[in-house]
Amino acid sequence: MNQAIVEAITALLKEKDIDKSSFQEIIQGVFLSVIKKIYGESDNFDVIFNMEKGDIEIYCEKQIVEDGGIEDPVTQIEISQARKEDPDFQVGDDYVEIIDYRKFGRRSILAIKQNLMQRIKEIEKENLFKEFNSRVGEIVNADIHQINRREIRLNIDKTEVILPKEEMIYNERYRMGQSIRCIIKEVRKTTKDPEIIVSRADSSFIKRLFELEVPEIYDGIIEIKSIAREAGDRTKIAVNSNDKRIDPVGACVGMKGVRIQAIVRELNNEKVDIIAWADEPEMFIRRALSPVTPTEVSMNREERSALVIIPDEFIASAVGRKGQNIRLASHLTGYDLKPVKESDYYEQEIEIGKVEALDADLRKQLEDAGYKFADEIIDAGAERLMEIPSIDEPTAKHIIEVLEGLLYEEEEEEGENGKEE
Repeated sequence: MNQAIVEAITALLKEKDIDKSSFQEIIQGVFLSVIKKIYGESDNFDVIFNMEKGDIEIYCEKQIVEDGGIEDPVTQIEISQARKEDPDFQVGDDYVEIIDYRKFGRRSILAIKQNLMQRIKEIEKENLFKEFNSRVGEIVNADIHQINRREIRLNIDKTEVILPKEEMIYNERYRMGQSIRCIIKEVRKTTKDPEIIVSRADSSFIKRLFELEVPEIYDGIIEIKSIAREAGDRTKIAVNSNDKRIDPVGACVGMKGVRIQAIVRELNNEKVDIIAWADEPEMFIRRALSPVTPTEVSMNREERSALVIIPDEFIASAVGRKGQNIRLASHLTGYDLKPVKESDYYEQEIEIGKVEALDADLRKQLEDAGYKFADEIIDAGAERLMEIPSIDEPTAKHIIEVLEGLLYEEEEEEGENGKEE
C-alpha cells in the first residue's frame, strides 16, 4: 500500500506539473502532523521526498546519552544502542535515526494518503487558477459538451469552462460537439475547482477579434479607442491611427472588406460600424451617429451631454430600432446624446434678425460675428460680446437682458398653452 502511495504521488507530480520544492513542503507538513500524533512532538524530525528513489525518507535526530540515562526516548538514545551503528559514537554526539513510515500503522498511513491527495488537489486547483487567470483576455477554441438553459459547458483541452447565458450572443444556436471561439473573461475561486467564465457577448471579444484580423492594431499602429456593443445586433468601434499615412477605418475594413467580413461572420452577422475617432468631442459625436450626420450639436461639457439636431427625414435612423443607434453612440462617446428633430429645434429658436427690440445695425453686427440665435448669445455672455468692435459693456449687457426677456416670455407662453391643453 505504501509503495502505491509513492507511485501515485510520483505520477501526479508529473501529470499535474507540480513544483518539487512546493511538494516537498507539503510532504513535510503532512508527515510531521502524523509524527506529532504518534510521538507527541516533531521538532527533531525531518521528512524528505526522494524523487530519484521514489520514496519518502524520515529522519529523527537524537542525542546520545549514557545507558539507563534516557529521559525522553523521542530525542535521546543510549550509547550502547547507537554504537551498534557506529562503534566510534560518544556520549553527547548527535545520532540520526531512520524511521520506517511503513510501521506507522494502517490508520496513520490512511490519514497520510488522504491528506496528501487533498493537498495535491489544492495545488492542482491553484495551478489551474493561475494558468487561466494569466490567460484572461485570450481568445480560445472550445468544444461544447453540455447544454442547459442557464449555461453551456465547454472543454478547452481537458479543462471545463462555462459560457453563461448572459455571455452568449442571444440569436446564436449551439449544438453538442460544436467548436466555438470565445474569450476567457474571468476566473473565479470556488470551494471546488476554479470557475472559468468565457464570453462571446463581451466587448473585449470584439477587440481581440480586431487585433487578430488587423495586423496594424496588433502592432499598435492603429488604436481601438472605445467600443459600444449590443451583442447579436450591432457594435460601434472607434479607431485612431498613430501613423498619418494609414487610414484607420480602411485598415480595419481591409481590401474589398475581407477583414471586417471575417469578423462579422464570426459574430453571426452582427452589424459593425467602424468610426474614425476624433479628439474633439463634437466631431466624434457627429461621426458616432453614423449613418446619420446631425445638422448641429449643442454640447454641455460639464454634464457630458449634448443635443443633436437631426434632419426630420433622418430622425428614425439616428435613433435606430428601439433607440439602439443613439444608445450605442452615447456609450461610444461618453456623452448623453438627446436627439431633436430639426423642425422642432428651430421652431424654439429666436433668430437675431427678427428681434425688433434691438437696433438693426446691432443685429447685423451680431450676425456678422456668427451669432444667429438668441441662446447662442446668452451662452456666450457679455465678455465674449465685448470682443465685437463697437460693443461695449453696457451694450453687451443690454443685448443679453433683451434676449433673456424674450426667451422668458416664450417659455411662459408655452407653459400657458400646456395648461390650456
